[in-house]
Amino acid sequence: MFNIPNTLAFIRLFIAPVMFWIILTPQFFTDNGWDISWSYYTASLLFVIASVTDFFDGYVARELNQITIVGSILDPLADKMLTLAAFLGLMMMGDANVWAIYIIIVRELFITGLRTLAVSEGIDVSASMAGKIKTVAQMVAIGFLLMHWSGGEGLLWIATALTLYSGAEYLVGFSKAYKGKL
Repeated sequence: MFNIPNTLAFIRLFIAPVMFWIILTPQFFTDNGWDISWSYYTASLLFVIASVTDFFDGYVARELNQITIVGSILDPLADKMLTLAAFLGLMMMGDANVWAIYIIIVRELFITGLRTLAVSEGIDVSASMAGKIKTVAQMVAIGFLLMHWSGGEGLLWIATALTLYSGAEYLVGFSKAYKGKL
């Protein structure tokens, strides 16, 4: 159970609530005499560290042949916890569009349910290229929103569109594979 890829996923699981707390409590920084921008920097740094672990856990798992059942469940769970912590925190602070976040959350929950059904039926649930692009788009949007850079809202809607597209692609692929199981 404990190998390098799983450890990297556990690091993401730990970072997600810490980052969420930092997003929601910028007064921690201002009350201690720091400029509010330090809360943005700290949350962004944690997000970047966690995002890098996402890349490396998959890479290391493939290169060292350390792909495990625990890892195949833990990795997407850690990804979801990280992105949802960022999106929910940003939304709660008024820094992200509520409808975009709602669409992303609903899609993620729906696809997670389908993935669970697929695994129980022995159907391959590997991430597609559209899913990987969606993840990168979400991460870039989160980075811009966390830093309060211009263009973050537009990037959020691009990530939302890609989230819907990859979800539809996954649904079609699942439907075809599931039909073959009947």
